[in-house]
Order: sequence, then structure tokens, then C-alpha cells
Amino acid sequence: MLTRLKVSGFKNLVDVDVRFGPFTCIAGANAVGKSNLFDAISFLGALANLPLLDAAQRIREGLTDDVRGLFHRIGQRHDPTMAFVAEMIIPEKGTTELGQEVKAAITFVRYTLELAFRKVEMEGQSSGPGEDQVGLIEFSYGDFEILKEELKPINIGEAKDHLLFPHHRDWRTSTIKGRRTVPFITTELDTMGRAQINLHPDRGKSGGRTAPNLASTLPRTVLSTANAPENRTAMLVRREMQSWRRLQLEPAALRKPDEFSAPPRLGSDGSHLAATLHRLARCWQAGSAAADERARVYARIANRLANLVDDVREVKIDVDRQRELFTLVATDRAGTAHPAKALSDGTLRFLALAVIELDPSAQGVLCLEEPENGINPLRIPAMLQLLRDIATDPDEPGGPDNPLRQVIINTHSPVVVSEVPEDSLVVAESRETVRGTQRYQRASFGCLPGTWRDPKDSEGKRPDIVSLGTLLGYLSPVPMSEAVPEHNGHPEDSSSKRPQSQRVIDRPDVQQLLFFGNDPE
Repeated sequence: MLTRLKVSGFKNLVDVDVRFGPFTCIAGANAVGKSNLFDAISFLGALANLPLLDAAQRIREGLTDDVRGLFHRIGQRHDPTMAFVAEMIIPEKGTTELGQEVKAAITFVRYTLELAFRKVEMEGQSSGPGEDQVGLIEFSYGDFEILKEELKPINIGEAKDHLLFPHHRDWRTSTIKGRRTVPFITTELDTMGRAQINLHPDRGKSGGRTAPNLASTLPRTVLSTANAPENRTAMLVRREMQSWRRLQLEPAALRKPDEFSAPPRLGSDGSHLAATLHRLARCWQAGSAAADERARVYARIANRLANLVDDVREVKIDVDRQRELFTLVATDRAGTAHPAKALSDGTLRFLALAVIELDPSAQGVLCLEEPENGINPLRIPAMLQLLRDIATDPDEPGGPDNPLRQVIINTHSPVVVSEVPEDSLVVAESRETVRGTQRYQRASFGCLPGTWRDPKDSEGKRPDIVSLGTLLGYLSPVPMSEAVPEHNGHPEDSSSKRPQSQRVIDRPDVQQLLFFGNDPE
């Protein structure tokens, strides 16, 4: 669970500091930085598993060919470095790649990573004009260099000051465990002034130290190499970051039936929905009769879907043993069965989220872009309630029935903004900033005044505050101008034009019902 993220130098994210609760909604106009924040989370997750360049190519579906495109830019100049600080809560237990169970020394940690752009020059041959003219030319490409990497504990005594969102003490004590004072990963300078990164084992009070790694030669983060049981806490941090997923539920993937051999876990695009639900129906609760258990799971999914679609009686998985296929089927009240390929896009996305909510193995951070797409505005409250139910409940102790799971969504829908809890809302805006003699636009992530995000934190820093004027303008758009169009400086003859229709929101009978409408004179 990601509780705080600081980013600077990544795309248009400069000095960004966002705190997250179990459920967070980031609202804002297009191109202000909402997706870039998701990219930063995805980038950190990829760096916990892949080499630096491979992780960069994963961002935004591999469209990044030059790593300089990930660095903040003013005009034609890129910032030379980018930095990330992530505070997170990790599961207390996990398994190694060989299946050995391990336990973290502490479950609340802070991970810091600083990267620099490194220009790599090479020589090659080029044929020039004329007859067989061949010469040497220099060309370059971009690469990353690690400047700093650290993994430090946040002890139980400090936890309350770092977890600002409302939560019960029982939830905090059940999720934040262990005690340690020394870091797991450190960066030090050697006698030649070069950065060296050390991965410290968990054993002993001092933590010990492994052979140092010269930072400038590392093709990947040190955290991504943590596999051994002696580095169990770093390994579980790595697993946590690998679980940070950006869900982009694609109807085409959701509609596909699954072969019996398909992985029974929902993919980031929504693939393997049928296989995942079939697995849940078979093993949700040990000790129950198989038929009763399947019926219970399918009933929970159907009841959840009924909040979106009234005409639902049953949801189940059809098992075709001859073709070895799982197919999701929804049955209406008239008894008509509808396979997944016949369901609407919004229904399929809602079903996928309902399956995630039911799956205790689905943990970590789930980032969703515009989850309201394909949903009737009247049903958006049901969608938001489902998303909040997916996230861990901070008023109940953590455990198998309340897994450490987090949901972060972004939207530009006024309907979504009007329905989310006020303390869950973060508003993204583009703000002008001055650096030296240059002005540039940076992403700002502000909160509403009076919420838990508003007060100063333990470092004495207060977040950006969104003005009520900005919020009111977002929820109640300014009506279209009623000015008569002009032609060559003179009003056009309106007799030759059709009457201009007013928007629904501009109707007087609608305006007087709006909370933000003008008071009648």
C-alpha cells in the first residue's frame, strides 16, 4: 500500500508530494499530469523487476524510445536527474521464488531512488556523397545512471505521524509490525567520491553489509536483485512494488473465453476474467461443499452486478469440457443467458472489479483511468462504492477478509467528483512556476481545505490547497456565451440561422434544482 509519493524531474512532475489513503480520486482536466502520476507509480513498479531501460520502455505501452522523454523539460532543455521517494506498507509475510516462506523485519518502509540521464556516445561508419566515401561519425543514445538508492524503516512509534488518513488503531497495529533502526539499502561514497550502493541483510542488530555495488555501472536497481531469504524485507518490498498495477480494462479482453490452461488471475487489461472467477468459485472457502460454494460466490457477484444492471438473476461460468473453455454467462430475470461477448462494455468492467473485490489474493495498488467510462451516470455511485469496497477498510483490522489493497483512480467527470468523499479527492492542476529566468507549467496535486490532507505534516509542509472557486467551476460549468455572433464586425442576421439550443444544464427549471445554481431574484 502506497501511503506517500514524492516525485521530481519525471515528465511534468516537479516537487510533487501526494499522500494516499486506501481510496484516492485524482480529478483534473486533460493534460495536467494525472496520467503522468500513474506513469511514475508504474515506473517504480517496473524498476523493482526489470533493468532500467526495459522499465522505461514499459511506460505508456512502450512508446518511450528515448529515455530523455521521461525527464522534465523546459523548452529544449531536460532536467539532468529525476528523484522518487515512496512510503509504503508491505505484507508481513511472503514466499521466495523457490516457495520458502519469509517474514519481514518491519512492514512500514521508505524507498528512495535518484536517477540521472547519461549520454552514451559510440562510433560508427557512414557512407558520404560521391563514390564510396566512408567516414567515421559519432552518435549517442540515452541511458540511466543510479545516483542514490535507499530503503529505510519507519518504526511503529513514527507510524501515526506518517499515516494522516483516518484509521482505527486496530488496523494500524495489525498492518504495521516489526522494529528496526538500521537501513536495508544504503548509498555511500568511496574514497574516490563514487557512489556505492549496499544491500544489507536482515539478520543482526547492525544488519551487516554485503559487497558494495558501484552505482554508475548498475544496469538495474539493487532492490530488483533482492531474492535471498537473508534480504527478506527488501524482497517483500520488491514484491509489493511489483504488485502495483495499472488497470486498463479492455472489453475485447474481458469478452474472451479462457482455456483450461489460462492463468487464473485477472490481467491488467481484464483478460482471464472467466478463469479467475472459476478459480474463486472453487476455492473461496475451504471446507464447504463444492456446489454450495460455487453458488455462494456466483450469488455475491450477481448481487453486486444488480447494483449496476437491474435485470440480473445469475452470473456463472459455463464449463465446456469438450472444447476445454471457461465462458462467463449472465442470466436475466426472464431466464435468458447472455455470454460475455453479448454484455456491454460498462457491465464487463464492473464485473471485473467485482471479481477483484472478491479475490483476497489481489493485493497492492490498483490504478484505474476513468473507471466511469461506459457507466450510466445514475449508476456511478454504485461503481464508486465498489471501488471503495475493493480497498482496505481502515476501520477494521487487516487480515484475509480485509487485505492490504489500495485503489487510486483519475477522472475528469464532474459526476464522479461530486460523489467521492471530500477527503478522498485530490485535484490536479497546471500551475506556472519560475526557475531562474524561465517560466514553465508543472503539475500540482491539491486537496480541499479542512480535510485530513490539509494540516501540516511531520516535516512542517502543507499541501497545495484547491480553492472552492476552482471546485465550484469544475462542478458547475460556466454557461455558453449568449452573445450574438458577428460577421465582419457586424451582428449577423439571425433570421437566416436556426435558433441556438441551450444546454440541459442551462434550463431554468434545472438551474433552480442545482445546488450551485443562481438564486432566483
